[in-house]
Amino acid sequence: MSSGPSDVLLDKVADWLIERALAGASLEEIVGGFCERLAAAGVPLARIHLTFSVLHPLYRATGFTWRRGEGVKSESYRHLAANQMDRFTKSPYYYLLEHKLDHLRRRIYPSVPSEFTIFDDLKPLGMTDYLAFVHSFDSGTSQGMMGSWATDLDGGFDDSTISALLRMQNQLAVAAKMAVLGKLAGNMLATYLGSDAGQRVLSGQIKRGDGETIRAALVMADMRDSTRLAEEHGRQVFIDTLNQFFDTVAAPFNSAGGQILSFVGDGFLAIYPCDRQKAQSQIACKTALAAAVIASSRMTQLNQKRKGEGLLEIRFGIGLHIGNVMFGNVGLADRLTFSTFGAAVNEVQRLEGLTKKYSGGIVASSAFANYCGGNWIELGREKLRGKEEEMLVYAPGAEHIVAIGKPDAARAADSVLSDAELLYMLHRESQKAREQVPAQ
Repeated sequence: MSSGPSDVLLDKVADWLIERALAGASLEEIVGGFCERLAAAGVPLARIHLTFSVLHPLYRATGFTWRRGEGVKSESYRHLAANQMDRFTKSPYYYLLEHKLDHLRRRIYPSVPSEFTIFDDLKPLGMTDYLAFVHSFDSGTSQGMMGSWATDLDGGFDDSTISALLRMQNQLAVAAKMAVLGKLAGNMLATYLGSDAGQRVLSGQIKRGDGETIRAALVMADMRDSTRLAEEHGRQVFIDTLNQFFDTVAAPFNSAGGQILSFVGDGFLAIYPCDRQKAQSQIACKTALAAAVIASSRMTQLNQKRKGEGLLEIRFGIGLHIGNVMFGNVGLADRLTFSTFGAAVNEVQRLEGLTKKYSGGIVASSAFANYCGGNWIELGREKLRGKEEEMLVYAPGAEHIVAIGKPDAARAADSVLSDAELLYMLHRESQKAREQVPAQ
């Protein structure tokens, strides 16, 4: 290996990166193919670790670890306890960020105490040399790529290999940025429009009038007394309370097939798309009902906590319905929104309004209740504005509450941070802290 990796083979890896990036390949495909081709080109690598800061309103990062003969594994997302923080502040990546360095190289000797905790994991694998790097995508931002190359070759990396790695690092950064931008577009659209609506826009449904008619279980939820809260307690208390409401009530509807399409003031609209067959409609309605019961239970727990803190109780209502709705682009020629609209949407909004009249907080249409089955509490007949005939409305019975049960800790909407995200957040917080220290 004294002559170093072949430039001809490395050029082939670079060509492959450009080809896949232009083809719109995913970040996962680019990373996996790059690692295998780099090793096949003769670069003496035993382990590669890459993390990418992917701009996302919900703060997610993506990480990959490649091992020779094992392929690529994605970075796991997990809850982090306070006692785990020390590991990240003692990592090479954190050291690079804190000291504004582009690269950090360390030889690894089994008999020498580990400077960084990751070396305790690398020593049993026989690693002899380690080269970490930070590669920003844009100056002045935390968007970019961090990674490390490790080898178990006797003598470690020679200069020609390090030169090749730096060269390929630049090539990878260009391809990765293109993939990250694609992922960013998907993330943004999924976050602001919902996963299904986001995919429809990405697939080309971008003209005014583009859309279709679909069948869906509909959910409309709204926080009570928001005007009084804002007037009596001010803007910040109102915003904090509203976010607590959304975290507690909206989160259960944004999973298991549910999609929150829009937040309107202090409420939101969610849908569970389904086929027109009875079985699919039953699944959609039962899933929406389960989310409503879970949301109510979560709010009961939150209000108990708020009472202990001397805060006002958060009151809310949920309307449940099913019907055919129009799904697509509406608005001005140069300012569109992708949403659901139609008679069924108006009806679920009016069903939610009936929760002010009936206790319990959840009101469902007869069609919705029939698809769910079980014992429902008949509330009465109501004349919904815009409908000629009266509609029977119902509240879920005790058996629905018992069957679904209370949410456990696993249902909580706590943040799940990756290693890469935590590193960036720690770095950012330490930077803020230093900026707040008065000049001496």
